[in-house]
Amino acid sequence: MASARGGRHGWEATNPRYTSPDMPKGLIRYQNSGEFHFLTFSCFKRQPLLAQRNGYSLIEQTLERVRQSHKMVIAGYVLMPEQLHLLVSEPHLGSLAAAIQALEQETAKKLKKPDEAQFWQHRYYDFNVWSEGTTEEKLHYMHQNPVKRGLVDRPQDWPWSSFLHHATGVVGTVEIESRWTAQRRGGRLLAVTLTEDSRARQS
Repeated sequence: MASARGGRHGWEATNPRYTSPDMPKGLIRYQNSGEFHFLTFSCFKRQPLLAQRNGYSLIEQTLERVRQSHKMVIAGYVLMPEQLHLLVSEPHLGSLAAAIQALEQETAKKLKKPDEAQFWQHRYYDFNVWSEGTTEEKLHYMHQNPVKRGLVDRPQDWPWSSFLHHATGVVGTVEIESRWTAQRRGGRLLAVTLTEDSRARQS
């Protein structure tokens, strides 16, 4: 699946342009751009494996461990029966590619059956988010996905997303960067800080 670019939104950058042997020839993922990333991971052959194997809680727990170990900022996510949508910064420790690999390998190890070749599709969608407006657009898209798919009537009825945190400040398994989180730590949003730092480096 092709990678895309757009807008301008600065985030802490730690790793160079990344190409994978699983990608089509000529495809480049821009992971040294100091930007936010909208990522989509799909289960093998787009099967609803997360729903079939009660994988939602496991994915959330693993995502939080990866966030902590790689010091990433997560702005939002939604778990669907066959895929994960994620809005995330580039890590402070290691590369985004390494963080993604850790997430996929750990969850696949626990969810893949012994006779299966793989759990996740080899390729994932990576969109570089360069503007605040695009960030909001991606959050809205993620949170409305369960409604559009007919899984629930309202986004707040789907427990496997960051919607309730953004709407009410409730603390879930995954720490979400938001105004609620900033208020609890008594400071500014990490996202705002990183954006300003990135722009300062580029000026």
